[in-house]
Amino acid sequence: MSIFSIFRQRKERLAELGEQRKRTRTARGRIILKSRIDEVLDPRSATSLFDSIPAADPLEFPGYAEKVSELARRTKRPDAFKCAQGTIGGYPVVCAELIPEFMMGSMGIAVGEAVCRSAEHALEQRIPLIIFSASGGARMQEGMFSLMQMAKTSAAIRRLSDAGMLYISVLTHPTTGGVTASFASLGDIILAEPDALIGFAGPRVIEQTIGSTLPEGFQRSEFQCSHGFVDSIVNRVDLRSTLTQLLKLCSPPSSMRVLRRSTGDSFIQDTTALSSSRTPAEHVAIARNPERPHAQFFIEALFEDFFELHGDRLFRDDRALIGGLASFEGIPVTIAAHIKGTNLNENIACNFGMPHPEGYRKLIRLAKQAEKFGQPLITFIDTPGAYPGMEAEERGQGEAIARCLFELSGLKVPVIAIVTGEGGSGGALALGLADRIIMFEYAIYSVISPEGFASILWKDGKRATEACNVLKLTAQDLYGFGMVDAVIKEPDGGVHLNPSASMDGLRNALRDALSELCDTEHQALLAARYEKYRKFR
Repeated sequence: MSIFSIFRQRKERLAELGEQRKRTRTARGRIILKSRIDEVLDPRSATSLFDSIPAADPLEFPGYAEKVSELARRTKRPDAFKCAQGTIGGYPVVCAELIPEFMMGSMGIAVGEAVCRSAEHALEQRIPLIIFSASGGARMQEGMFSLMQMAKTSAAIRRLSDAGMLYISVLTHPTTGGVTASFASLGDIILAEPDALIGFAGPRVIEQTIGSTLPEGFQRSEFQCSHGFVDSIVNRVDLRSTLTQLLKLCSPPSSMRVLRRSTGDSFIQDTTALSSSRTPAEHVAIARNPERPHAQFFIEALFEDFFELHGDRLFRDDRALIGGLASFEGIPVTIAAHIKGTNLNENIACNFGMPHPEGYRKLIRLAKQAEKFGQPLITFIDTPGAYPGMEAEERGQGEAIARCLFELSGLKVPVIAIVTGEGGSGGALALGLADRIIMFEYAIYSVISPEGFASILWKDGKRATEACNVLKLTAQDLYGFGMVDAVIKEPDGGVHLNPSASMDGLRNALRDALSELCDTEHQALLAARYEKYRKFR
């Protein structure tokens, strides 16, 4: 992120805080504020929930009951929560919000009960849950009863998740302590407002522990997004439109309509129609051409409403692999794609399309989420291979690729892989264990690069051109082996010469695959997928 972007975000954050102060007035000691629930729900759609949950004082902590009573009088809330059912963009939802003006939104028995009841109500109604968190953590005046709310709320979210229901967590400033370490970090999708403090331990506690000053931006929303724990940074004014988009993209499978089958001939299921005038070495050169369209082009050309989801929720957001939600001709889908970048700076930022383990773990997370919501998974393959660096090995590169294959083999939704450029070894196959594999005419897919093959087997890297011939890595070769199901025709010399020329073919091939696979019961889908790979002997 450039210094100008940082300053711009800071300016936007200050402007937003100014607007929040305008919405807050004090009159005779009473706090009046505009809640996020009021801002995002459709007008006149809200029905308040659980206003009768009483505050608790299980330890009879001195002065605590009086303080809670005074805050309740000033905020007109029984404790640090507000809950409602309503609609956002016409989609029914249950919303809960923590109120930072009430003891910093800390979670005691009443707040934990409100969160639990909200999750239970969303489960009963079979509608999504959205929680806006702003909290200093556990309510210490309630002792271990407060700590138990972490377990209680996490268990409630687990029940909701097991039922296949959507939960969106929105982190606002600040979200810390026991709230971060429970329900706030368990969303299917986690959004955060700009520059919000998000973490378990507070900055002062960390600085006292390590004996040094924390770097600028540590634990802020942007930091958490780059480290894989937040999907997207969203300004408060954009929350309503963003939530509407996400609710649309995560609509249940019953809303899917049947795609019409294609009638064109712009993709090939008989490779005799393809030109064989170019050598395998020329195919390799074309597949690696830096002008060749990348995943961003295909995503923009084929899909609507793409919403990127960041991170593996474990370590980092790997920019060599992009993923998110979108729709294809009205059908919600999940997308994962290798990203190489379109210029040198982007190439470096994307590690030239070579993912680390966290990139593959991002794919696993997206795949499991696609399965939960009954969405087809569509992958785009274009990589020299998995990154072969020391840090990648330290973080388990082999295990991450193996786990991708393990999860994709048993995924209960259609998986479609599209090889657009380079398909480099296991780093490509991690996205390629699919029900249908579509490959561009000049793309390549190989167990190893020709250069690596020549160097290892023949001890002579200069024989790479010869290796191209023996590896049988072209679309025509792989279609003949039964490893590829359809080949997309390209303009002579490569799709980069006229990227739009191949889009009808790709769209038709994708439509045909989805039309067939979405009508297949998941046990039959899994059996066919197993046999697809079992036959290679």
